[in-house]
Amino acid sequence: MPAARTRLRRTAADTRHRRRAAACAILAGLVAALTALGPSAAADATATATAAARADGTAASAAQLDRFARRYVERTGLPGAAVSVTKGDEVVLTAGYGRTADGAPLTADTPMRIASLSKSFTALAVLRLVEAGEVELDRPVRHYLPAFRLADPRGARITVRQLLNQTSGMSDRTFPAASRPQPESLKEAVARLRTAGLAAEPGTEWNYHNPNYHVAARLVEVVSGRPFGTYLRQKVFAPAGMADTVALGTAGETGADLAGGHIRAYGMNIPAPEPHQFSAGSGGIASTAHDMARWLILQQNGGRAATGEQVVSAAGVTAMHTPSANEGRYGLGWMRRVPGEGDRARLPQIWHGGALSTYSSYQFLVPETGYGVAVLVNSGITLTEEDTWGLADGLLALTEGRTPPPGGSWLWKVDAAFGALTVLTAVLGVRGLLRSGAWAARRRRRPLWRAAVRLLPYLVPPALLAAFQPAVDFLLGGRDGTWLQRFYGVPAELVFLGLAALACLAVVLARTAALVRAAAAEGPGGPAPAAAGAARGRGAVQEENPENGG
Repeated sequence: MPAARTRLRRTAADTRHRRRAAACAILAGLVAALTALGPSAAADATATATAAARADGTAASAAQLDRFARRYVERTGLPGAAVSVTKGDEVVLTAGYGRTADGAPLTADTPMRIASLSKSFTALAVLRLVEAGEVELDRPVRHYLPAFRLADPRGARITVRQLLNQTSGMSDRTFPAASRPQPESLKEAVARLRTAGLAAEPGTEWNYHNPNYHVAARLVEVVSGRPFGTYLRQKVFAPAGMADTVALGTAGETGADLAGGHIRAYGMNIPAPEPHQFSAGSGGIASTAHDMARWLILQQNGGRAATGEQVVSAAGVTAMHTPSANEGRYGLGWMRRVPGEGDRARLPQIWHGGALSTYSSYQFLVPETGYGVAVLVNSGITLTEEDTWGLADGLLALTEGRTPPPGGSWLWKVDAAFGALTVLTAVLGVRGLLRSGAWAARRRRRPLWRAAVRLLPYLVPPALLAAFQPAVDFLLGGRDGTWLQRFYGVPAELVFLGLAALACLAVVLARTAALVRAAAAEGPGGPAPAAAGAARGRGAVQEENPENGG
């Protein structure tokens, strides 16, 4: 199988781990000192309680789950998190920890963006239409949505199922949706795909691509005759008992009481607006811990909500949780994770993750135990995005009577190193500018090519900065993103690299200008007249005083 396809078929968890490696790899030549840094070895505060739970074969209690989550948020420095734990059709725990961007306590009723967990809701909305006989999963999308046209004629063969399991052939490589001007509606989102190509034959290759779900959401609008948000509210949220869950059109849209998100830099959680990004159908839902518990119950209870209403059939739930044959992991808005070598303590999981620039989230179902876990965090993509994963994974471990993995964040170490490097770079840059005249004076009689060679290393940071965006896109399997989104993810790193590039360019320009001034002062015939006169004067004195020379 080609290497590109292998990359694209990694799970979302693999992708998240590669983000940290990608960012560090790009800057490795400048920050070698960071290679010694590693995750904290702090022991988990609930190890004793968990060991007792394992001893008698029972899962942790709600109090132990609550204690673990609270201490985990404190240890990692997460600004705030909301968690939901369910078992079968029962709620075990819903709680909030930390604070919102406004400084208010974050609770189980605080609305937060759930990012790409929204795809599971879009898939269920489509399944509702399938079970009503209005849509067929294996029929071409264009049958229901004539406006869906791509530049590649193979797009006419894309089916509804291929949209939902991300095997349509569309990809960020052939249509970089994130970095293009954003649409204002689902109708516009579909219309702009007229210039999109395909990376593969429909149904043959998996590519995680948000526009797949923009198209699916627009299909729901056209077939149902209702705006997508209205359909979700009436046909999904209401029957599921999710009264505080809303669908937003863009990632930057604000809703009533929506908790603001954060970026993490220099040991601080900094409130920041989410960059404008169209996300209807793919990542626009905001929910609460209480509502996410009801969502998990619906998924574990054969499509029957806690309210008693059958929102979707048990067969429909099974279809959503079943991976596509050619990809083996991604179903319809859900993924399946099977334990591998060295991972024997885990049970098979059905899950999905979500990440925005200022929010991150996970949802897990464990069919063998009946447990479900959802975690919503009000900080986004960072080099330590595993903090969100670690919270969810620790809760799952407790439900299975296992000891959670060690917690603790090393983000402050990374930021401290980059902060120190940034200050050092600023000092060296100012020093280089102030000494540019002396540097040029020492080299004015040497060949210009030697001075140019001495300046070449100063072009490395600007080159790294120019290569940063395309390099990250490549290392993330072609996933598209804007400069602002990248900055939100690694602010300390990009501040350092940007300052280094600016300082180096300034030094190169100052030294070049100083060389030009020195050459102009000497003139085409040799040293400047004043310098030549001074030299002749020194020679005359030497001739008049024989004791000065032999």
